[in-house]
Amino acid sequence: MDPHRALNYARAGRKRFVSELTEFLRFPSVSSQPERAGDLRRCAAWLARHLKKIGLDHVRVIPTKGNPIVYASWRRTRDRPTLIFYGHYDVLPGEPLSEWRTPPFVPTLENNALHARGAADDKGQLFSHVKAIESYLKTEGALPVNVICIFEGEEEIGSPNLSYFVERNRRALKAIAAVISDTRMISADQPAISYAQRGGLRAEIEVHGPPQELHSGAFGGAVHNPAMALCSIIAGLHDEEGRVTIPGFYDEVREWSGKERSSMARSGPSDDAILRDAKVEEGWGEPGYSLYERTTIRPDVSVNGILGGHTGHGAKGVIPASALAKISFRLVPDQDPHRIAQLLRDHISRVTPSTVSVTLRTMSSIHPALISRSHSAVQAASHAYRKAFGKPAVFIRSGGSIPVVHTFQNVLGIPAVLMGFGLPDDNIHGPNEKFHLPIFYKAVETCIWYFKLASTLGHSIREPQAKEWSL
Repeated sequence: MDPHRALNYARAGRKRFVSELTEFLRFPSVSSQPERAGDLRRCAAWLARHLKKIGLDHVRVIPTKGNPIVYASWRRTRDRPTLIFYGHYDVLPGEPLSEWRTPPFVPTLENNALHARGAADDKGQLFSHVKAIESYLKTEGALPVNVICIFEGEEEIGSPNLSYFVERNRRALKAIAAVISDTRMISADQPAISYAQRGGLRAEIEVHGPPQELHSGAFGGAVHNPAMALCSIIAGLHDEEGRVTIPGFYDEVREWSGKERSSMARSGPSDDAILRDAKVEEGWGEPGYSLYERTTIRPDVSVNGILGGHTGHGAKGVIPASALAKISFRLVPDQDPHRIAQLLRDHISRVTPSTVSVTLRTMSSIHPALISRSHSAVQAASHAYRKAFGKPAVFIRSGGSIPVVHTFQNVLGIPAVLMGFGLPDDNIHGPNEKFHLPIFYKAVETCIWYFKLASTLGHSIREPQAKEWSL
């Protein structure tokens, strides 16, 4: 099957593709906000209609205990391999709105980039595969491979219902690999494939003091302030050098060989590049590791937000009744998020002053994942990048977490092919998120080439033995 007709179709349709992506981005499909449940359902319905329109079969919006899964397939050839294409249509909140130049759910074209929440994470990257599928079906009437599409609405809250769906349907989801575009490239002209993902754990630490707010003049210095107690607990999670102080936290952390670290230094971003992308002048963290290593092969805990007391305009002299911190762990092989949750619980119990009480809530347990770089489905992705970008992808580690990677590996026994199209300055998870349109166009072409190259893979690919892993 000649990919050039599909490529020409995609190039001719760029303006329409951007218009459709703009429509997709208008849905405020924020999975962490229960009041957005209706928006998530409407977004899922829009996506399902679009998949049916481009020619996919068996399109369904599958209800879960949370947000629906959008499923579609095209499995019409017995002699071609089957690939799963995964993405997520849910997004993070747009707040704080004051930091956006334009409203997060009013997609805006600026400097050849589409600005909106979800533009790069993950609606734009997901849509690249959808448009590649369309380009083949509208020109050839068929695809080079069999396809299963799974697009979920809960990735940003840890995919609590997807594992059950995959486990329940493991026979129907038999495939040789799962292709995921939800990661980053090194730069606009250097594509990258991620071969490792950190795991994760999210938690809320809430410190309780008096049953109601107290006058700070009448009780300041006599009653322990919950906000101050919380700050002390949070500050104590790291030592002065940036190491996590929770006892036992590093017990299962894997040490990597000099060969692996040298390979990372050659392919990954430099300290200067990371600081430049972060728009800061000086790094911070565990000594003995580069900034890239700190964000990939080393674990960490971050404070995502603190709430408590008076945060509005003007002064209010009070001791708050409670204070809350949202934190997140990034975990590495071979850390188990469930064990880390217990270690955190034990630690908080030890360090909490007797003058206050604490409620600890843990959620979104995500296991870290490693992927063989020598797997044929992964190598096909590198060749597809070469066709579209003019150079092969480099292999990098990701500091982020995609829960389904572990699920696909352990439930279906297949690798995840992490074909990233985000840029370091796309402001993923931050204000003014964007997706660079020239990258969007190349992403569609990369996916078209990947379909063609993957068509030569066997129905079942042998998983490399441990000794073949270049780790």
